[in-house]
Amino acid sequence: MALLLSAPAVAGWEPAKPVEIVVAAGAGGASDQMARMMQAAIQKNNLMKQPIVVSLKGGASGAEALMYMKSSEGDPNKVLIAYSLIYMLPLSAKIPFNWRELTPVSVVALDQFVLWDNSAGPKSVKEFVAAAKAASAPFKMGGTGSKREDHVLTVFLEQKTGAKFSYLPYKSGGEAATQLVGNHTEANVNNPSENLEVWRAGQVRPLCVFDKERISYTSKVTDTQSWADIPTCKEEGVDVQYLMLRAMFLPGKVTAEQQAFYVDLFHKVTQTTEYKEYMEKQALKPIFLTGKDMVQFLEEDDALNKSLMTEAGFVAK
Repeated sequence: MALLLSAPAVAGWEPAKPVEIVVAAGAGGASDQMARMMQAAIQKNNLMKQPIVVSLKGGASGAEALMYMKSSEGDPNKVLIAYSLIYMLPLSAKIPFNWRELTPVSVVALDQFVLWDNSAGPKSVKEFVAAAKAASAPFKMGGTGSKREDHVLTVFLEQKTGAKFSYLPYKSGGEAATQLVGNHTEANVNNPSENLEVWRAGQVRPLCVFDKERISYTSKVTDTQSWADIPTCKEEGVDVQYLMLRAMFLPGKVTAEQQAFYVDLFHKVTQTTEYKEYMEKQALKPIFLTGKDMVQFLEEDDALNKSLMTEAGFVAK
């Protein structure tokens, strides 16, 4: 008994070398920003002994990151920050990837989409649609990647409004924001975080949010507006809704103990001041799902995205 009482507690698994957060997009986009927030929260709050590095693998519209994770079976030092790309890219590009081959850790947020135009452009959805219909050439709509969330939303905007858009794919939401500010496009459907700074600078205008309810955050972002002041697209007569997951995955064939370490790590991240401030600043919906709840969410979200992609005509033959 004395020996048992004096024996040190057996510590659970933890990384023995630096951990890589893999981003399936370019620099400056919402995934990159979220990865860097997590990196800062983990390091500042000493949530892990090993350092954490952000690795951008946005090549081939994000396929680089997906195949990198698929080929890293059994490696518990790589974590993918995933979004709807995990469903859409295999459908549109026929890459040999299935998210079920990875190990789900947690859903950490849901991201919104907003219809934005240049601050010198139309001031409401009604004016925007009228201007797009009256234009001699289709309005240019910027977005991240091809046959992905932004492109799907553009197709549904066309279907709901009767306006025509010419979709221009960019490497990241940051690039799409720059193109809108420079008047190289008429609009984009960026996530709030991707247009935050140019909205704050008065260079772009949010017209509506693609959700069934307004964004909940009421603190002023600009001198006159908060996120909650942006109407829903449905309020403005365009009934299009879409939310995107932000989730963490490990490669396949890691141990249950390794998975449990990261479930605990990212739960701790969601309790930090950095996470809470980031969620409000970037207008993200807080959520935390793991285990069976996460898998059920992923299966339902996958089915929804497949339906949207099929309806938009983006599923590769």
